[in-house]
Amino acid sequence: MEEIKEKRAISLAEVKELLSKTDPESMDQIQNWTRDYASKFVRIDAKTAVKMREQMVKECGLTDEEAIEIINILPSSMAELRSFTFGWKKLILTETLEKILSIIKENS
Repeated sequence: MEEIKEKRAISLAEVKELLSKTDPESMDQIQNWTRDYASKFVRIDAKTAVKMREQMVKECGLTDEEAIEIINILPSSMAELRSFTFGWKKLILTETLEKILSIIKENS
């Protein structure tokens, strides 16, 4: 088993890309389930996910983890986006939410 070199949050699109480069025969059951889940539900590629995360962090003041949560879901409406950000226990201005939605729309 490989040594863990780095621990950081990544999007499901990045997980999908990483697991697609791995031989399915060498994966354990959880890795196989994760690969299957990502292949069914991820709608963007890893490069786009990274670009979106960088934009959301820089332009919207989100943390990496917050941006990844949004990217994994790709909400399409203000109501849907608010339902995710509500649990963060910080106020997100409407103009910031609109910017997040515009980043999603221009990249997906």
